[in-house]
Amino acid sequence: MSTTSINHIDISVELQQSINSDLANHFKIVPKSISDDTFSFYTDSENESNLKSIKDELELILNKNIELELTSSNIIRKSLSIYYRNKQKTRSVSFSNNFLEELIFEAKDISASDIHIEVYEKDARVRLRIDGQLIEKNIIKKENYLELINQIKIKSNLDITEKRLPQDGRIEYEDFDIRVSILPTHYGEKVVMRILGRNASSLDINQLGFEDKDLQLYLEAVRKTNGIVLISGPTGSGKTTTLYATLKHLNDIKRNIVTVEDPIEYTLKGINQVQLKENIGLTFTSALRSFLRQDPDIIMLGEIRDGQTAQMAIRASLTGHLVLSTIHTNSSIGTISRLMDMEVPGFLIAETINISVAQRLVRLLCENCKKETSVDLEDFPKNFKIPQPIEKHYLPVGCEECYHTGYKGRKAIYEILPITSEVATAIKSNTIENSDFINGEKLSDKAFQIFAKGITSLDEIYPILINS
Repeated sequence: MSTTSINHIDISVELQQSINSDLANHFKIVPKSISDDTFSFYTDSENESNLKSIKDELELILNKNIELELTSSNIIRKSLSIYYRNKQKTRSVSFSNNFLEELIFEAKDISASDIHIEVYEKDARVRLRIDGQLIEKNIIKKENYLELINQIKIKSNLDITEKRLPQDGRIEYEDFDIRVSILPTHYGEKVVMRILGRNASSLDINQLGFEDKDLQLYLEAVRKTNGIVLISGPTGSGKTTTLYATLKHLNDIKRNIVTVEDPIEYTLKGINQVQLKENIGLTFTSALRSFLRQDPDIIMLGEIRDGQTAQMAIRASLTGHLVLSTIHTNSSIGTISRLMDMEVPGFLIAETINISVAQRLVRLLCENCKKETSVDLEDFPKNFKIPQPIEKHYLPVGCEECYHTGYKGRKAIYEILPITSEVATAIKSNTIENSDFINGEKLSDKAFQIFAKGITSLDEIYPILINS
């Protein structure tokens, strides 16, 4: 059952999928309800003179009794833009043969990073992660879901008979790859497909979001011939993108650069990339040990996960190599504390770390549909002190240009901790838990600045403000 609002008609995903985009746009109709023998639609009031013709054609196409209800042309147009967007690249294919290919290429076309396929008691759904957020794309019948899972397993060279254990595979295309992860759940297998292999040649370190003074400090740190550069942040905060922009900046014929990653998310000519394979013993630690015999100048580790890897990275930096890596912490100072928790001595941290960088990705409001509103101080976290008074901010609304999320694109914000002599002394004496050491502003300050400029919303930066 659908309902009408002031601007558009609200319909469920199941009702949306009862007709395709071509049919909806051709007849200017939006589903209202469906039963065993009757299909009801809202239709454009401009169609009033052609109602009988439209009704007859739809009954022939859908093989059901058709009921039509006239409504505003504006409401129909808005509803069609939300639920039945005309795609630039149309792939009219049957589910059984090409649904998977259509899904993958559409996800890639709209810059989705992941495809989620989840099964429940009576049906399954497909969601796409766009700009860091999941958006529901399709509802799938249970029988079609089982067929889809088998197609994915076959294309990624996995065992289609194994349904009890997790499996990992890969689907390769000409200009990108798909990493496949399958996990048994209560009602069946959940699949996550990550789109990989984007060429890093277009990355530019000057365009990532560093402020000028922060970028200068960062470039000074990575220009050193030895030491460790650490990028911290949660999963999906853009750490790998920052590392690859850095590698591209450093990549020239005079340097031997090697990386070990899980997975290889970007490709860059001139860099020797190794895919982690823990099932055969190729771990970060073992790869790093082998790298030291490969005469490297620069080593990139996808992640420092444990004390053993941290110790190997320290050793590599002490023997004249520049090591770049990521670590899961909430702040640039938290990185130092995390290394100490891994039992790395303070004096070694102080001697080897060149710079600690924390970063986040913040979604940007869609300029086409954001809505101005007044500021209510009660909406901010209790522990956050507003650094400057503001009278207005903007809310996400949603339109065709932003896939009705209210956001379009993302921006990285950075918190920089250069390891100066003063900071090194604090690390050695274990008194580093002082935000005054951070160069410039904290992540929360940077987040508030772009919020105050109307670039993002309060909801988007709220988690960052909480940790201020």
